[in-house]
Amino acid sequence: RNMFFLSMRNPMPTSQRKEIDDTLAAFALSPTQLQEVKAKMHMELERGLKKDSHPTASVKMLPTYVYRTPDGTERGKYLALDLGGTNFRVLVVKIRTGMRNSVRMYNKIYAIPLEIMQGTGEELFDHIVQCISDFLDYMGMKNTRLPLGFTFSFPCNQTGIDKGDLVCWTKGFKATECEGYDVVDMLREAIKRRNEFDLDIVAIVNDTVGTMMTCAYEDPKCQIGLIAGTGSNVCYMEEMKNIEFVEGDEGQMCVNTEWGGFGENDNIEDIRTRYDREVDGGSLNPGKQRFEKMTSGMYLGEIVRQILIDLTKHGLLFRGRITERLKTKGIFETKFLSQIESDRLALLQVRSILQSLGLDSTCDDSIIVKEVCGAVSHRAAQICGAGMAAVVDKIRENRGLDNLEITVGVDGTLYKLHPQELAPNCKVDFILSEDGSGKGAALITAVAQQHHIEKQEPH
Repeated sequence: RNMFFLSMRNPMPTSQRKEIDDTLAAFALSPTQLQEVKAKMHMELERGLKKDSHPTASVKMLPTYVYRTPDGTERGKYLALDLGGTNFRVLVVKIRTGMRNSVRMYNKIYAIPLEIMQGTGEELFDHIVQCISDFLDYMGMKNTRLPLGFTFSFPCNQTGIDKGDLVCWTKGFKATECEGYDVVDMLREAIKRRNEFDLDIVAIVNDTVGTMMTCAYEDPKCQIGLIAGTGSNVCYMEEMKNIEFVEGDEGQMCVNTEWGGFGENDNIEDIRTRYDREVDGGSLNPGKQRFEKMTSGMYLGEIVRQILIDLTKHGLLFRGRITERLKTKGIFETKFLSQIESDRLALLQVRSILQSLGLDSTCDDSIIVKEVCGAVSHRAAQICGAGMAAVVDKIRENRGLDNLEITVGVDGTLYKLHPQELAPNCKVDFILSEDGSGKGAALITAVAQQHHIEKQEPH
């Protein structure tokens, strides 16, 4: 409290305040700039669906071969895998229909060490199969051959529901001899090498699609899935006739936009700051995933750290001392960022978070850090909202509607999105997904099996 009153008695010099305001002004986007982001995103969604521009589009628009959302008739017992970050999960999912639909899940979480994330593909898939083996032992299910859905949260070119060639690694993965190869084949080969059990791999699933399917099970109006956490991505139900490079014109198919790549063709350079460029340059994939690097939890903390270093160098923070801790990449995790910028968090709590990171801060420092976190995450929310406005407007136009009511299933709590401001003819509701990666993979597997039966195809 004394610190606070001292701060009140000794306000920051106007020149210093101006320098901080000028630094953060680069993150404040005008309504016109946001409309431009929306228009550019809309154009890239279109380019990604056209046969001639699809190969070079920055928004990849990958077909998923999921032709419908759940209708409540799904039932059965499924195995689900979930790989999308440093943890890997194996689950058994039981879907029941009846008076009340219910989904029960049992799962175990396994770590994926850095040396395996960045080792060989064979080592990565052997590790995955070792985890599956441990889980089947744990559940006493080694001799049960269950249908399996594999949530694989990386961009894949799918040629069928159970075929997916990895386009490129994201989120810190670098395993060799994987890009360009079929992920399902690699999993099957690793299962053969271990020779302990057999699995019926029915579907490979992107986490956005799993999120959409989980929420659609609860709300039939849910036709969009949004990941707003460590990564940033969206999927939605597109009309088959608009997907020029996939056969068939009837009905709909879910498209995984991979919108994290938006900006790779330099079309959003006007809203990228020098801090964005610094973070991009120091990443594992410079020049790639530019939109994701401005909107996802994996990178936002790094943008904050770069700004704090810059302000400290100018003597505006931490008494001008850049500690070793501040030089450490990755100290500002998503949870710290969302905690610090939260409206409810008092400055003393911000100070204690900074102290837990080894940063000795005054009350003024706490105010500035809170402002920096707020500016960076507010911009992320705004441009995500602009991207979402482009998607919902596209769906409305596809269906020839004057007004659209639609629900978005969201995994991740990083943003407060307001696409309505930019898509005034659309009423958009958001519902938080309960475990899209696990439940969603099982629901997609169930829907895929029904689709095969309806078409009388072997699966």
